[in-house]
Amino acid sequence: MIQPLDTVKVRLQTQSAAAPLYKGTYHCLSTIVKNESFWGMYKGMSSPLCGVAVINAIVFGVYGNSMRYLQQNTLTNNLIAGSFAGAVQSLISCPMELAKTKMQLQGVLGPDPMNAIKSGILQKPALYRSPVDCLWKLYSEHGLRTFYRGFWVTIAREVPGFGSYFFSYEYLTRIMTPHGTFDARGNYVEGQLGIGRLMMAGGLSGIISWLVSFPQDVVKSRYQADEQYTSARQCMVMSYRTEGAGVFARGLWSTILRAFPTNAATLTVVTLFLRYVGDLNDDKYLQEHDLTGFLHRA
Repeated sequence: MIQPLDTVKVRLQTQSAAAPLYKGTYHCLSTIVKNESFWGMYKGMSSPLCGVAVINAIVFGVYGNSMRYLQQNTLTNNLIAGSFAGAVQSLISCPMELAKTKMQLQGVLGPDPMNAIKSGILQKPALYRSPVDCLWKLYSEHGLRTFYRGFWVTIAREVPGFGSYFFSYEYLTRIMTPHGTFDARGNYVEGQLGIGRLMMAGGLSGIISWLVSFPQDVVKSRYQADEQYTSARQCMVMSYRTEGAGVFARGLWSTILRAFPTNAATLTVVTLFLRYVGDLNDDKYLQEHDLTGFLHRA
C-alpha cells in the first residue's frame, strides 16, 4: 500500500480546491481503481523502486561519515549529519520524483494533467510510457536543466526532513532504551531495545519528519507538475492566495499512513543488521567504520 498512498498524496496535493476530483484518501483510491484500473495506483512505481536503494545508501552513508567527522554522538550532531545527508541525496531524488510525479498525474488525466485536474475533466491518452521515457522526453524538449526543476524546494524539504528524522530517532531510542541490569555473574549488561520499540521509534521518526517537511513537499509536487509556475516561490504564493493555508496540508493523512510502516521497517532492519554485524565483529568494528549515531542505542 505504500505506492498507492503516495499516488493519492500527489493527486490530492495537486488538485484544485475550486474543482476537486477527490474528496479524500479513500475516495481518491476508489476513483483511481474505478477509472484507471487497479494498476493505476502504481503509476510511476519503477522510478522509486529503482532509486530507493541508491537513495538509502547515500543517506545512511553520508550520515555515518558525517557522524564520524563530528565525532560525538549528540542530538545536535545527529541533526546536522541528517540534514547534510538530506541535502546530498536531493541530487538523486529531485529528477526521480519529477518523473514519478509526471507519471502519477497522467493517464486518464491526459498529457496536460494539471489543466484536467483544475477543470475536473478527465482526458486521455497518456504521454509517457515509463519514468525513463518521461525523463528522456523532458530532456529532449527542455535539456538537462529540466531534471532539476524544483531542486531548491527539494533541498528545503529534505534538509529539515532528514535532520529531524535522525534527531528524533536518536532521541526516541534513548528514552525508550531500558536501564541496564546485572547478569548471574554480577556483570553489568546494557539495556537493549526490542523489535517492537525499534519499530515504534522508527515509525514515529518518519511521521515527525513528514510533519516538518510536508508543506515544502506540497509546493514541490505542484511546481514540478505545473509548467505555469516560473518558480517554487511563485507556486507557494499563488497556491496560498487562491486556496488558503490549508493547501499545504493536503494529502497529509495518506502520507502519515504510509510514513509509519515504511520508516518503522527501514530503521528497524538497518539497526538489527548493524547490531548483528556488531555481534560478529565486536564494538571495535563499529568504531572503525563509524556505524554509530542512531545505532548507538540499538
